[in-house]
This record gives sequence, structure tokens and C-alpha cells, in this order.
Amino acid sequence: MGNDYTPIPVEIAKITTEVDTKDIKTFRFAFVNKADEEKFQYRPGQFGELSIFGKGESPIGIASSPTQKGFVEFTVQKAGVVTSALHAMEEGMRMGIRGPLGNSWPIEELQGKNVVIVGGGFAFTTLRSLINYVIDDANRKNFGKVTVVYGARNPGLLLYKDELKTWAERGDINLNVTVDKGDASWKGREGFVPTVCKEVAPSPENAVALICGPPIMIRFTLPVFFDLKFSKENIITSLEARMKCGIGKCGRCNVGSKYICKDGPVFTFAELSKLSPEY
Repeated sequence: MGNDYTPIPVEIAKITTEVDTKDIKTFRFAFVNKADEEKFQYRPGQFGELSIFGKGESPIGIASSPTQKGFVEFTVQKAGVVTSALHAMEEGMRMGIRGPLGNSWPIEELQGKNVVIVGGGFAFTTLRSLINYVIDDANRKNFGKVTVVYGARNPGLLLYKDELKTWAERGDINLNVTVDKGDASWKGREGFVPTVCKEVAPSPENAVALICGPPIMIRFTLPVFFDLKFSKENIITSLEARMKCGIGKCGRCNVGSKYICKDGPVFTFAELSKLSPEY
């Protein structure tokens, strides 16, 4: 992309409020310059630094799929100075993006295999990118069975509700959406993600599991997959939450000899088991 320090100018083309609490929004960005759009070649699992002039920047995973042309999307939770400033912006306003940064979900290694995707809460964003890549008409034949388990605390906190309905209508995805506790209008599944994974019980045969969510979810989900006989080499996650500068200069994401922003953020659990527990 050229200078890693220089943000690419983009314009906010669309803003979608994702949850009832209104603190998570998806921003669709259009590139101001066509040449920048053509150079911004990303893969599912990568992230970018969203840059707001005068406020700073924040590392966020890319939520759209590279199969979706003409724009790039980020789903952002309002939390600090930069994300609050972004939430206050309107369609048509301009800002910057640095990236794409980091490695990605191992698309080539997933081809020909059954793919199990497990997500919880806000961490579902880059998994959404992967799902849309896998089910794209040009790519779907390259992958085996696709099983998705996605959970949120309640129905109002589920992301991408329209897409979830579209995926549920497809015959080539085993989609399992769950909430910790439903409301009066909820007709779907209730239960924690680890419990649902145990009930769905995906086979480890020729399969890879990609798990991303809150630490407490991952902590209780991993034993389920070990019991299902998935190896650590075939369980993959992302440490995107550790990102800071994105280019290995600030040193805030390093774990031992690894810079998560450059060596990751995607790792197998076999790789993580060789790092110090601080990750």
C-alpha cells in the first residue's frame, strides 16, 4: 500500500446501527480515490486502523468480505475517544484508513475442508467476513460443510440480523444462532455458546474450527472442541483485541518474541501454546 503511516482517504457511504443499545454500528466506506480502492487488497481476518483527523486512530477488524466490491466495512463499538468520534460522524463525511494490516484466516488451508465457525458477541465481525467469503458463488465449491455457531447475550445484541436471516435460508450452511436469554418475542435457541457447540457436535474429520469471542467464551468453548477430538493445530483464533499501532513499532502487542500485529493476529492454538500465558 506504500507508506504504512499515511491514512487512505475514505468517505462514509452508509451507517447501520446494529444493536438495540445503539453503541455498535457498521460503517461502509467508499474510497475517495479509485487507485486506493484497487490497491486495498485485503483478506478475511485482517484489520485496519481507522483514523479520524484530530482525534487519533483505532485498530478494528475488517467486517466486509473482499468478494464485496466497491467498499470496505468495519463494525465499531463506541468505547473511547476515536470510536465515540466515529459514532458521531454522518454519511458523506471523510476520514482515513491505514491498512490492510496483519495476517488473515488461512483461506488456502481451509479449502477442501469442513469449516466450523464459532463466534460470540462483538468478535463475530471478522468471522462474518470469512463467512461471506466462503459462501460467495465463486468460492463455495472450494469448501466442505460450513457450520456456524453464533451467540449474543440477548436478541437485541445480535449483529447482522438481516444477513443471519439470509444465511438461515440457504441450504449449504448449518447456522446455529443462540442467545444467553431470550425475550418475549424470541423464538430461537437459548443457551451459552459452549453448550450449543456440544449439542451441534461438529465432526473433527477433515475439519478446522475458527473460534473468536470474549475470553470467557473461548475458555469454556475450547474444552468442548478438545472433547470432540479437534487438535490444537485445527483450532484457530484471532488476538485482534491486542492491536495498537498495527505495524510493530509501539511494542504494546508483543508477547515474548511475537508481535501480534505482524505475526498475527490469527494463530492456531498450537502456536499460542508455545507463547507465554500473557496472550
